[in-house]
Amino acid sequence: MTKLSHALGLILHPKKEWQKISQEKNDVTGLLFGYVMIMALIGPAAGYYGTTTNGWQIGDADAIRLTHESALTISILYYIAVVVSVMGLGFMVRWMCRTYGGNSTLEQGVALSTYVATPIFLVGIVEIFPILWLNLMIGLAGLTYSVYLLYSGVPIMMKISEDKGFLMSSALLAIGMVALVSLLAITALMWGFGFSPRFTD
Repeated sequence: MTKLSHALGLILHPKKEWQKISQEKNDVTGLLFGYVMIMALIGPAAGYYGTTTNGWQIGDADAIRLTHESALTISILYYIAVVVSVMGLGFMVRWMCRTYGGNSTLEQGVALSTYVATPIFLVGIVEIFPILWLNLMIGLAGLTYSVYLLYSGVPIMMKISEDKGFLMSSALLAIGMVALVSLLAITALMWGFGFSPRFTD
């Protein structure tokens, strides 16, 4: 459970926590099974419950709920997308590091992407209440804090200067945005192949 304890530290005192993480001996398998696959469950599980039990409600209309089968399919795909995205970004960190004068290992790259995603993992809990404005506001807050963790963590984890860390963080942020747009495009395609949401009567 030591890896999970980093979640609170990154929220309360991020720079100190990055120093602790940078001194740990991380391994990709341990990060994947000991942190990513656990934390990534929060959003899909909350989304499944929220969309099948609470549903969306606009004005005085009745709540709109997904069928359990449809919600389960979407939650599984959501979970896979989150895990693959986090691990993929970790590989990108390792690949880009040398360009900015760093000398990190694959394990450090995956650790960086894993812990940067912590706020996004945590805000997934609000999907219990599928209220568009609430999810959007809290989701943006989580994304903003993840960006802060990226910019504060790169120089420490990659052992590079603040200036180079800023440039590398900006490049990683751009890659993250491209990945997000790609996921949206894939989602649209999958809806066309029969994975679109199905609602209860």
